[in-house]
Amino acid sequence: MLANFPPIVAHLSMRVLSRFLAAATDAAHFPVPSVPEIAFLGRSNVGKSSVINSLVGTKLARTSSTPGRTRSINFFEIRWPGKPRPEMIFTDLPGYGYAKLSREISQEWPKFIEPYLNERPTLALCVALVDVNVPPQDSDRRLLDFLNATGREFLLVGTKSDRLSNNQLQNALRTLGGQYPAARLLPYSAKTGAGREELWKQIRQVAQQSPAGEASSTAPLG
Repeated sequence: MLANFPPIVAHLSMRVLSRFLAAATDAAHFPVPSVPEIAFLGRSNVGKSSVINSLVGTKLARTSSTPGRTRSINFFEIRWPGKPRPEMIFTDLPGYGYAKLSREISQEWPKFIEPYLNERPTLALCVALVDVNVPPQDSDRRLLDFLNATGREFLLVGTKSDRLSNNQLQNALRTLGGQYPAARLLPYSAKTGAGREELWKQIRQVAQQSPAGEASSTAPLG
């Protein structure tokens, strides 16, 4: 049953209805493609689940003090009140780069993560998360190179921005911008909500412009 949650985006008069849909460790287990999908990717300790939870206003994705707990692609259905069909699907992908798990996770990529990123017809946007508190990482660079090679549209989100002063944050963003000059860059704090409205704006814009989004918005209700 879909839970009813209070408004979670400042200045947007909407509530978000969300529910867990499926977990897949094999491409054969992916849900049937339907509405636009927004993938969240990042290193194991980047705060990926916290970002997802802050967007929907509830503890939808599991958070853990132990990095690397997400071992499957988790699919979450997102819709607005009064709408009979989902607006989009959030997908939470396994983290990477954590020393104890990096080899195991990297072995899983060809099995179901690469097929998802390469072939999923309804994947509209990849939200690549990086921690603005640490220097750019080689693993992040490899992910962005991979997304560039696949031709996927992506947005670079700098997490945990509340831990830096304004000057420190601006310096960190300049560093990230220098490392990834072609990427759209957005600072974000799951703790304070900074950047939430802008991230929702980007997500909804891409979803509405995707072929899957156009199809779902024009589909008959019967």
